[in-house]
Amino acid sequence: MSAPLFLVDSLPAGPSFTLDGPEGHHAATVQRLRAGEELILADGRGGTARAEVTAVGRGSVDLAIGERTTEPAADPRLVVVQGIAKGDRGELAVQAMTETGVDEIVPWAASRSVAQWRGDRGHKARDKWAATAREAAKQARRSWLPLIGGDPDCSTKQVAARLAGAEAAFVLHEEATERLTTVPLPSHGEIVLVVGPEGGIGDAELSAFTDATPVKLGDAVLRTSTAGVAALSVLSVRLGRW
Repeated sequence: MSAPLFLVDSLPAGPSFTLDGPEGHHAATVQRLRAGEELILADGRGGTARAEVTAVGRGSVDLAIGERTTEPAADPRLVVVQGIAKGDRGELAVQAMTETGVDEIVPWAASRSVAQWRGDRGHKARDKWAATAREAAKQARRSWLPLIGGDPDCSTKQVAARLAGAEAAFVLHEEATERLTTVPLPSHGEIVLVVGPEGGIGDAELSAFTDATPVKLGDAVLRTSTAGVAALSVLSVRLGRW
């Protein structure tokens, strides 16, 4: 089993370090790491350091810092505009897409989104997505944390502007004639993919996304919680990430 990963604000500069706070508690109390076991520290921005536990305290672990590495940012970047979904489906989508390698997720207030993110509720919901992405990144041993970008409820107009600035932009749509498996992909820049909510993408929204190519994965219609991760899987293979 690979060494567990813990997130820190910045990697330690010296040869030793004490991991405390919530991450230290998780290492010492939840995972019950012992002296001699290894773990990975990551700053969420590509930097990692391997470390060995030298002592375990109450809610903390002392570490001997070993090899440090820096992973460059992905290029092209994979950005998913995710229609806000009801219940836990949005969080399920965020979790799976993070594990699959998404670089940024933008919550979109689509016309057919049942759940509405407004005011404090929107900020709390976005923070929950960010926390879900953080835990999923740790599970997947990712050195880069995906961004949860945009306003808590990014508008269709804002999404259209994001698509216009992308190197390539696609909208998953069941009536599309082109397939994501065969459309041309750029070798750099930003690839933005739009995933609708439970009710799908409305005609007016599709018309607004003039800078995006409608694509489909296959003949089956996927749930909003699985469509993004399926599309990311296709893109990861085609871009050589997998």
